[in-house]
Amino acid sequence: MFETLSDRLTTVFSSLRSKGKLSDADIDATAREIRIALLEADVALPVVKDFIAQIKERARGVEVSQALNPAQQVVKIVNDELINILGGETRRVRYAKSPPTVIMLAGLQGSGKTTLAGKLSRWFKSEGHAPLLVAADLQRPNAVQQLQVLGERAGTPVYAPEPGNGVGDPVEVARRSIEHAKHAQHDVVIIDTAGRLGIDTDMMRQAADIRDAVGPDEILFVVDAMIGQDAVTTAQAFVDGVGFDGVVLTKLDGDARGGAALSVRHITGRPIMFASTGEKLEDFDVFHPDRMAGRILDMGDILTLIEQAEKAFDAEQAEKMTSKFASGEDFSLEDFLEQMQLIR
Repeated sequence: MFETLSDRLTTVFSSLRSKGKLSDADIDATAREIRIALLEADVALPVVKDFIAQIKERARGVEVSQALNPAQQVVKIVNDELINILGGETRRVRYAKSPPTVIMLAGLQGSGKTTLAGKLSRWFKSEGHAPLLVAADLQRPNAVQQLQVLGERAGTPVYAPEPGNGVGDPVEVARRSIEHAKHAQHDVVIIDTAGRLGIDTDMMRQAADIRDAVGPDEILFVVDAMIGQDAVTTAQAFVDGVGFDGVVLTKLDGDARGGAALSVRHITGRPIMFASTGEKLEDFDVFHPDRMAGRILDMGDILTLIEQAEKAFDAEQAEKMTSKFASGEDFSLEDFLEQMQLIR
């Protein structure tokens, strides 16, 4: 997603490394190149202006003029400002004081809401919760069936009292799902709502009615990271029409320029909470602004890699293997195969 932007910024910083001291002309030239890189990545113009202004102000300050390596200091400033633009700190889910915690998903049709609902339920399960998926998208053909298939794959029950395809009242389904969740002892409810191909009053009214009926603890706006500037326009319309607490970026594995990720947080003031990076249910994680900034600046996302390795690592198996080595038992080809599968 951010490959082109990463390449441009890497080139900008490599030209600084040979300089022992930065002049005002160097700072202006660097800021100009960064501005071009961001605009080419489809970042919204107001965001670019604020970003460049901050970098220039800090680059002319004491932290650079007195630094042993001014070029590295500028890279650090850009990294800090990227983290700031992406939301600063990692935003965690706010859980209800008395279960269930209600999560409502909103967004345009085609943004990947239904698939995201399945991924989110799998993530909550991995965090030790008992989620329930609610099929409240009764307009889109086969939306209910799609959610049921995803729920089965994620191992999450689906509340779907209506067949959908234009039949049923989504507001009533959402309202009844809360009582069902309490009765069945689900501590998280994820409500999949209907989207449209464009912003219209019917969609906004229905989303607002569902919001009023269930009083969600979190409203998550699901946005396709590949739609560029339109993502910002749509996000702003949802803020005004329904309101939301956090953003989920989908299709971050695509080859689009990634400007939406840098723009939507700054324009709406709402944090990016989750990111979907592929088709599989496990291609989903909490959004960490500092790690994403590291990826954009081509510093590598080492922390995420470590976390993934920890999830794949079987502690019990490792302990068994350790005792096997310690007791002097033979290390067989089967043991070797197990080790290779763990690494994979």
